[in-house]
Amino acid sequence: MATYECNECGMAVNATCAKCDASLVNDMLKIDESNQVQISKCPNNHGKIKSPTCCGKDMVCST
Repeated sequence: MATYECNECGMAVNATCAKCDASLVNDMLKIDESNQVQISKCPNNHGKIKSPTCCGKDMVCST
């Protein structure tokens, strides 16, 4: 399970898919040739979300 933690305050979250209850996995989404964004996605292809933020910054993923 991917755990996202805030480097500023230490808040941490785990996320699951509401459709199948599977743990979301960390991934990167390529935006264009030089840009990508961190995402969380369902391993059963139910979708993906922008990874969580806290204290105005993206949370860092540790698996």
